[in-house]
Amino acid sequence: MKFVLTIGNTETARIDGISAAGANPDLMLHTPSADAEILSYGRPTQAPVVPVSPTGCPTPAVVSRAARELLEFESVVLNAGTAKPTTAPTVTVPGSTGQDIREETAVPDAAEKFDAARKYGKSLPDDELVVAETIPGGTTTAMGVLTALGEPTAVSSSLPENPLELKRSVVADGLEASELAEGDAASEPVNAVRAVGDPVLAAVSGLTVGALESGTDVTLAGGTQMSAAAALVRHYGVEAPLSQTTTSFIADDNSANVRKLADALDLDLTVTNPEFARTDHPSMDAYIRGEAKEGVGMGGALALITGEITADSAVTMADLHERIVTVYDRLLADAPEDHPAANPDSNVA
Repeated sequence: MKFVLTIGNTETARIDGISAAGANPDLMLHTPSADAEILSYGRPTQAPVVPVSPTGCPTPAVVSRAARELLEFESVVLNAGTAKPTTAPTVTVPGSTGQDIREETAVPDAAEKFDAARKYGKSLPDDELVVAETIPGGTTTAMGVLTALGEPTAVSSSLPENPLELKRSVVADGLEASELAEGDAASEPVNAVRAVGDPVLAAVSGLTVGALESGTDVTLAGGTQMSAAAALVRHYGVEAPLSQTTTSFIADDNSANVRKLADALDLDLTVTNPEFARTDHPSMDAYIRGEAKEGVGMGGALALITGEITADSAVTMADLHERIVTVYDRLLADAPEDHPAANPDSNVA
């Protein structure tokens, strides 16, 4: 089994109120690269930030890294187009970061990214892939793609209160700029990404198509962004069995409907409860308040802990909680004194 983290940036994340995947818009540019380094090394190495929300909620990479330290699974980073460099070992697809989806073209090189990722997916020798993502603003671009494909559009958010009306307005502007109506790209999934998507959706869908075509089992680890990736795969014409894992935070989000999307796209959905309510620690408390919810394959990491993806695991949720604290404290030690991660309680709403 291989855990593939796909990273990228979109200018859509700079829209005020869209994302909490970083302490502010400038630091948010570093989030995907920092997440990749945390998953790979346990701490940022080149990225100058510890990714946190404006209130100090730590990146879900803390959870995925904790699971990786316990289970020692192999990981690789697929760089779909980041704004900042990373020292994490990466496979890079061609092209650049994504534009604001309100522009005429959101991902000009969507076809090149899709094709390169598809080729990479076909080349992997693994029997099973767990595919994850990190891209600030990704639920808005997911809504754009789902709308262009004519699929249900109930996406989640990294914020406690999902700004759905803002997202719908941004998507409407993006479709108008691209001269698309709802469902117009149903037979052209790559064009849906090109018009109103993001680099990560191009790469994840291409990777998944290539892997499924070569007979590899694929689990999409994430929330409604991964639902959008699955929609692209289905609209590409691939009917092979496809799984999705996510957290109970996503499944319980009343502003989204990951189960409805899974049914519509014929996905085998697994929902895992991380049992954070049993703890009392800043690294997990913010999730209970409704922040982050998913990302960096957190749902897949949890399902690996419980044995819901591979063979039964000897690791317990209590073990995971203890290791999350270890990883969090390590990151805290690296954070500057004025960084939100260094004093998470001071900014909690």
